[in-house]
Amino acid sequence: MNKRIRVLHVAEAAGGVERYLQTLFKYNDKEQVENILVCSQNYDYKKFEELADRVIVLKMAHQINPSSDIKVEKALRKIIKKTKPDIVYAHSSKAGALARIADWGLKNKVIYNPHGWAFNMQQSTNKKEMYKWVEKISAHFCDKIVCISDAERESALREKICKPSKLQVIYNGIDLEEIEKTTPMSRIQLGIPEDAFVVGMVGRLSKQKAPDTFVKAAKLIKKKIPNAFFLMVGDGELRDQTEELINQYDLGSSFLITGWVDNPTAYMKIMDVGMLLSRWEGFGLVLPEYMACGVPIIATNVDAIPNIVKDGVNGMLINKDSFVGAQKVCTRLNSDTELKDRIIASAKSMVKNKFGAKRVAKESIELYKNLEKQN
Repeated sequence: MNKRIRVLHVAEAAGGVERYLQTLFKYNDKEQVENILVCSQNYDYKKFEELADRVIVLKMAHQINPSSDIKVEKALRKIIKKTKPDIVYAHSSKAGALARIADWGLKNKVIYNPHGWAFNMQQSTNKKEMYKWVEKISAHFCDKIVCISDAERESALREKICKPSKLQVIYNGIDLEEIEKTTPMSRIQLGIPEDAFVVGMVGRLSKQKAPDTFVKAAKLIKKKIPNAFFLMVGDGELRDQTEELINQYDLGSSFLITGWVDNPTAYMKIMDVGMLLSRWEGFGLVLPEYMACGVPIIATNVDAIPNIVKDGVNGMLINKDSFVGAQKVCTRLNSDTELKDRIIASAKSMVKNKFGAKRVAKESIELYKNLEKQN
């Protein structure tokens, strides 16, 4: 029997990265790959103990914290020396920097997956330039950079982060089997009228995901579709401001913010329309999840989203910050049943062929094997 490839994954950011790793570990061939996870305290590490061969929890600061980061560097280096992985796989920008520094000079291969470039976020020019230079310097200390979409690869090439040969695109994937067997939430239990036209948004209540645009669109949609109800699945730093805007528009009786939930697809399955109104987006894992749940998509035409949603085919695209555009498309989907059904059918076909988690696991193992051959 051939020796399993030992991969040490380092991850700090929860949310989308955490879900990515759950599906990757679930569908990895355990006869070929041994997965060890070093994660932050923000992870549901008990769940990962059932999926990975070993889980190590390190307290990591999300923002730059010199004192904390140095401790993590030292701890990571000890872990790498002790576990002797064939590959160190760093996920997201913070863990990417920590792991590559900690691994410096050690004999293994290194993969880095930014899960969306930090320099593509809306922020000050100085911060963007800082992130670009950090990525350019750090790129010298890894063997492969995984991009989760073609748009992410194009961003790296445009900013000259590294040589094209160092970049590899592995599109994100979702657990289609798990979604298929998920039971929808009960509208009655959630206080949603059975005859309501439910417009949903799944994601962090943050500047990136534009909850303010969603609420502004809701105000206009309610005037056009009186039985509309709005469901926001998630939480975040903008929750208070979002609730204030909802109350300002007198929409409280037609809105539900669930907070963080373990099973977002159970909520998606009761939606008539699903929105992702991001101001920037490295991939948008919720998009294929909407597709798998049979929910027609309205999304912004930014970054990687057009790689996933083809306007008028498997979803509808609008301009960033356009709450008027969101209202117009939503109203159209409510009245045009033929268009809605055509989009749902196309999306379900596309998600099965392109966005399954088994494909991500297979392509990841192929990457590991190719790197191992270089030893």
